[in-house]
Amino acid sequence: MSAHTTEVAGGAAPAIGFFERYLTLWVTLCIVAGILLGRTFPDGFAAIAQMEVARVNLPVGVLIWCMVLPMLVKIDFGALGQVKSQWRGIGVTLFVNWFVKPFSMALLGWIFIRHVFADLLPADQHDSYIAGLILLAAAPCTAMVFVWSQLCKGDPYFTLSQVALNDSIMVVAFGPLVALLLGLASITVPWDTLVTSVVLYIVIPVILSQVIRAALLRRGPAHLERAVRQFGPLSISALLLTLVLLFAFQGEAITTQPAIIAMLAVPILIQVIFNSGLAYLLNRKLKVPHCVAGPSSLIGASNFFELAVATAISLFGFQSGAALATVVGVLIEVPVMLLVVAVVNRSQHWYESR
Repeated sequence: MSAHTTEVAGGAAPAIGFFERYLTLWVTLCIVAGILLGRTFPDGFAAIAQMEVARVNLPVGVLIWCMVLPMLVKIDFGALGQVKSQWRGIGVTLFVNWFVKPFSMALLGWIFIRHVFADLLPADQHDSYIAGLILLAAAPCTAMVFVWSQLCKGDPYFTLSQVALNDSIMVVAFGPLVALLLGLASITVPWDTLVTSVVLYIVIPVILSQVIRAALLRRGPAHLERAVRQFGPLSISALLLTLVLLFAFQGEAITTQPAIIAMLAVPILIQVIFNSGLAYLLNRKLKVPHCVAGPSSLIGASNFFELAVATAISLFGFQSGAALATVVGVLIEVPVMLLVVAVVNRSQHWYESR
C-alpha cells in the first residue's frame, strides 16, 4: 500500500497518512456500500463481471495497476547493494517470508477451514478459502512496511534494501510458490491464468514502475518525491473501488453468513502474530540491532494483499471464497500491524537486555 514519504530514497521517513490510518474504517464502508449497490443494481454488476479478456476482468485489471504501480515506483532496486551490511536481519526476514509464512498459512488454512470451522463454512468453498489464504501469505508487503518501519524507529536503509530484495524474489518465486502450495492443498492449479496474473500484476508493473522512476529522477529527487505523494491517493482509491466491486458480488453470501469473515480472520491473525514473533525472537538470538529487528519482524508478518486480491480474482473470480479471504486480509491488516508496532516499541528494553 502507498504511504507518504519525506524522502523516497535511502533515507525514507514516511508518516502514516489519513487514508492509511483509517483503512479499516474505509474497508468497512466499502463492504456496506458494495453490498447495498450489489443488491440494488445486480444487472449492472453482472455486466461488469463479464468484461473479461483471457479470464482477466478489464475494470479490475486497470484498478490493480493503479494500486500497484504507485507502490513500486517508490522502490529503488539499487538499494540491493546495501543487503550485505545487515545480512543477519535480511536472512531472518527472507527465512520467515519465503520459508515459513506461506507454509504456515497453508497449514492454518487446512486446520481451520477443513477441520475446526468445516461444518460452519459452505462446503463447496473450502478449497477456495484455503487458496485465498495461500495467496495472501505468498508475497510480502511492498510499501506499507515503510510506514511500519518508521513507526518503530527502524533503519530506513535496511527496510529499503529488504523490500527491494523481496520484490526481486517475488518476480520469479510467487508463481511457483503459489502453484506448489495449491498443489499441496489438493487444489487444481490453473496454470495459464496463474502465469498471466504473474506477468500482468508483477513482471510488467515492476518493469514499468522502474522506467517511470528513472524518468522522474532525471528531473531530480524532489520531483520524484512529489510524484510519489501525488500517486498515493490514486493507489488507495483504486483499492477501495476494487473492494466495492468485490463486495457487490459477495454481498449475498456475506449478509446470509456474516460469521464467515470472522472465521477467515482467525488463521490470518494467528499467522501474523506467529511470524512477527518468530522474526523478532530470531533477530534477538542473532544479536541484530533493535532498529533492524523491528522492521524485520514487521516485513516478515505483513502481506502484499493488493497482489493477493488481484490474483484471487483472476484465478477464481469475483464471487469466489478466495477473493473474499484476501479481502479479509485487507480488513484486518492495519489494526493488527499497529498492534505489532506497539509490541516492538514497548519491548525494546527487553530486546536490548541481552
